[in-house]
Amino acid sequence: MLISTFTRRAIRTLSRLLCTLLLTSAAVAISPATALAADPAEHPVIKRKVSLPPSAELHYNIEAKQSGLQVNGEALVKWNNSGAKYIVTTETRAMMLGKILETTSEGDIDSYGLAPTRFVDKRFRREASTTTFNRETNAINFTQSAETYPLKGGEQDRASIIWQLIAVARGNADKFTPGSEWLFFVAGPRDAEQWSFKVVGREKIKTKQGELNAVHVLRAPPPDDKGQKLDIWLAPSADWYPARLRFTDPDGDFIEQTLDNVNKKPG
Repeated sequence: MLISTFTRRAIRTLSRLLCTLLLTSAAVAISPATALAADPAEHPVIKRKVSLPPSAELHYNIEAKQSGLQVNGEALVKWNNSGAKYIVTTETRAMMLGKILETTSEGDIDSYGLAPTRFVDKRFRREASTTTFNRETNAINFTQSAETYPLKGGEQDRASIIWQLIAVARGNADKFTPGSEWLFFVAGPRDAEQWSFKVVGREKIKTKQGELNAVHVLRAPPPDDKGQKLDIWLAPSADWYPARLRFTDPDGDFIEQTLDNVNKKPG
């Protein structure tokens, strides 16, 4: 019975990495009330200077606390930037459970940066979901819902958003300063909404790569939303790759993903 309870909680905990991050996602789940509060056709179109990081494989160690249980795991992120197209895949594993998540975001690289064409999310014991960015009809469509959103330029999915944020940070390092705010329109498996990232400041964090001077960026839920918050630490000295990510629940439960190894690849 103890193993069964642990297993269920472990799945629930690490599944939250699933859709947004980087490296996956779902950890910062969309609130339906928030998503429907504004006309999605009104989402902003913002074109910024971008500088995409070089291709690499990144390995992360995962630590989590859920309902008093400590859960460990690992994630492998494969980021490929060919100059004209990109693909980012993530595989997340939990101790005793094996692979619990696979995500893929792929598409073109245009004047806005990443231009996803397809986002696939495959979770433990569930059918894969697909979010399609149809450039012919200029619409975002979902296999898990009948919602549609217009494609106006710059839209991201929950796997590409971290890499678009990195590209914007690299291209606007002089403006990526404490207090600055960066808006993006992000699609998940069922719907989409505007995300706001705010730069907190520079902090030193410890990783197996050594101590890194990182830029701390925060995505907090709206004031009336009791969802999770997402903290990201980007490492300018390491091509701005994410050195750490932390998802925190209002009750203090958390998932933390810390960089273990980076292996740069040709594009």
